[in-house]
Amino acid sequence: MAKVTIDRRSFNALMGSSEVRAVLKAPAQRVESAARSGAPVDSGAYRDSIGVEDSKTSIGWAREHVVARAPHSHIVESRTGNLARALGSAGG
Repeated sequence: MAKVTIDRRSFNALMGSSEVRAVLKAPAQRVESAARSGAPVDSGAYRDSIGVEDSKTSIGWAREHVVARAPHSHIVESRTGNLARALGSAGG
């Protein structure tokens, strides 16, 4: 049996790279699109506040978040589950 040793520093650098971010961006954008399409619309503030934000973990790995930033987003999400449904429909 072969032994594989992973250099953590190199692996962490890879996981924080622009190439990994690009791989994560497309699925996040699909979730964003599904969330906007399924969003309930009263004033449109909730729907218009949905977007993709990028960040890094504490050890530098790239990550993407689909968020709703309207002040009442937590209420809309608790009543409709829109973001959760969007994640499910986009294969997340």
